[in-house]
Amino acid sequence: MPDDVIPVDSATATVHPALRVKGLDHVVLRVADMGRAIAFYEQVLGLHVERRLETIGLVQLRAGTAMIDLVPGAPGEDRGRNMDHFAIRIAEMDVPALTAHLKRHGIDPGEVRRRYGAEGYGSSIYVTDPDGNTVELKGPPETAA
Repeated sequence: MPDDVIPVDSATATVHPALRVKGLDHVVLRVADMGRAIAFYEQVLGLHVERRLETIGLVQLRAGTAMIDLVPGAPGEDRGRNMDHFAIRIAEMDVPALTAHLKRHGIDPGEVRRRYGAEGYGSSIYVTDPDGNTVELKGPPETAA
């Protein structure tokens, strides 16, 4: 695919106030060999392990302002479909407005839960795109009280 620049009419883009995207928060990959995967991301790409959650085998590596999360893949799992989900950081977590917006588009908003992301703990919702990919909508990090 060529890298031709195609002008986009920004006047046609709509931004719903409940879903202002701030950037990519994290990507979760299913890996066949955790040690090999960690070695690649640390030794080849120069990332570092920031956090581990042994109960589910999760390893989180810092990638600039975002994170790459590694989780063990299931035996025999299709190696070509190894992305578990990706998370988009949104400006605010206005649950009623966000839920209404998603429902208007025929999307089940899922359950709001406290989850860890690139900026720490905060609320998020999982949704599914039309191709079956899981997208986490990650709200702002919790503030220290």
